[in-house]
Amino acid sequence: MPNGSLNMTYNEDHRFDFARKQINAINKENYTSVLDLFERACSEFSDSVAFTCLGQDVTFREIDEMSASLAAYLCSEAGLELGDRVAIQLPNLIQYPVAAWGILRAGLVLVNTNPLYTERELRHQFQDSGAKAVVMLSDFVPTASRVIPDTDIELVITTGVFDLMEAQPAPEHSLKESVRVVTLPSAIELGKGKPLQKNRPTLKDLAVLQYTGGTTGVAKGAMLSHGNIIACVAQGRNHLAEDGGETLSGLLIAPLPIYHIFGFSLYLCGNFAAGGRSVLIPNPRDLDGLLDVMKSVPFTGFAAVNTMLVGLMANSRFDEVDFSNLRWTIAGGAALVPDVAYRWESRTNSRLIEGYGLSETTANLTLNVPSTRRIGSVGKPLGFQEIKLVDGSGNVVADGEEGELWVRGPQVMMGYWGRAEATDEAIDADGFFKTGDIAVKQEDGFYKIVDRLKDMILVSGFNVYPNEIEGVLCSHPDVLECAVVGVQDEQSGEAVKAFVVSRSGNLTEETLRNACRNELTAYKVPKYVEFIDELPKSNVGKILRRELR
Repeated sequence: MPNGSLNMTYNEDHRFDFARKQINAINKENYTSVLDLFERACSEFSDSVAFTCLGQDVTFREIDEMSASLAAYLCSEAGLELGDRVAIQLPNLIQYPVAAWGILRAGLVLVNTNPLYTERELRHQFQDSGAKAVVMLSDFVPTASRVIPDTDIELVITTGVFDLMEAQPAPEHSLKESVRVVTLPSAIELGKGKPLQKNRPTLKDLAVLQYTGGTTGVAKGAMLSHGNIIACVAQGRNHLAEDGGETLSGLLIAPLPIYHIFGFSLYLCGNFAAGGRSVLIPNPRDLDGLLDVMKSVPFTGFAAVNTMLVGLMANSRFDEVDFSNLRWTIAGGAALVPDVAYRWESRTNSRLIEGYGLSETTANLTLNVPSTRRIGSVGKPLGFQEIKLVDGSGNVVADGEEGELWVRGPQVMMGYWGRAEATDEAIDADGFFKTGDIAVKQEDGFYKIVDRLKDMILVSGFNVYPNEIEGVLCSHPDVLECAVVGVQDEQSGEAVKAFVVSRSGNLTEETLRNACRNELTAYKVPKYVEFIDELPKSNVGKILRRELR
């Protein structure tokens, strides 16, 4: 589906009137697209380091120059046109921001792609997005070579890990001659001195296709506009300004994948716009390597998911890190266990703040702030949006009661790419996006996410939420991590089953059940307990309950 028709649909759909008005209200700098944000940062912080990775520092000026050359290549040499989709399949390397900003500066649409995708997943995303080109790590070319013939991709830009330090030759491949293969350094060189795209995108234009994880079916592309991204950055900045001027920027250790909406909004957009420096971690699963980096720089901010915090604190080298400069740690992407939060704060002598958002909301929805953070909550709503909690009939519930969280605001996506029915199902006639998360509005306006609606377990007619049980289990000193799912049961319809990773290997089912009985109503106590060596996780670190089921 061409980009132009998508914009027309978005403009004429009155469901998004509220979002458009709020984008205009929050856009104090009168940015016409995210390119204005980029250019302002590069001008204001030109000589400062923007990204560090594998010992290499790159300044804002260098990002500006390399991305401009790449943008010119994509338009003049590769012949891509305004609105064409270009995928990026890279881990956290400096090549990622170079490619991302190059794509956006060319007036193209960025398709974020998980580097660990299988052939099936790659084929679906490339076909679904209609990508015309892809920027990928050279190591992935063999897999892509088996997929690309089934897609519209005509240009493959490859890059080796150390390409921006010393250019590497193009990898061997079996792609047909009609597919052009060029290295990233060559593309940058070919674009030097050539003019950029004259027709710049606008706030209403599509900027990014952010694919959901596909946990409830086929993965869908959330359409994020330039206005969505501008609003995302402004919402976070304003929310923290109300806390006395604290910002989520500075010298950040960056292990979260940039292709994930959490890392994309925090590192590529928010920290970049504020002139911060992000130290990119290509392999966040290598905790020893991550700790080496944490020991080497006086970082002021850190972001992670719950499982990463658990893994780091369990590492014998954790206390060798100097946390004296750390102002804040932000947790998101998955539920934060309160016991983990308290231990992190104690061992780092810093504040841990939890936030909440989705790909469909450009990562933004609610956020704690350092001065008033409340562990166990996801904070208060960011401004310029409306939130309501509703029951199964769509009626608003009272404060203190559980309901599905619906939101409308300037950061809410335009819809799902090429999927009108899915868009209509997810966004109601008034423009409210249905998150699928059960939440409670607590005293003083703080929100608590109870669990995913689809993960709720129905035991003899009673609603049971895995997050609550996991919190109790994780408070046991011998539980490293755990996950709770529902399984079929003849007596109660569903029963609670816990998968547990033990620190010592000496835990017993009855010991855990007894611990749960002191904290939980009887029907919430796990009927089944299975000890395993490791929980299945996504590349972001989310525990994959669906695989355990």
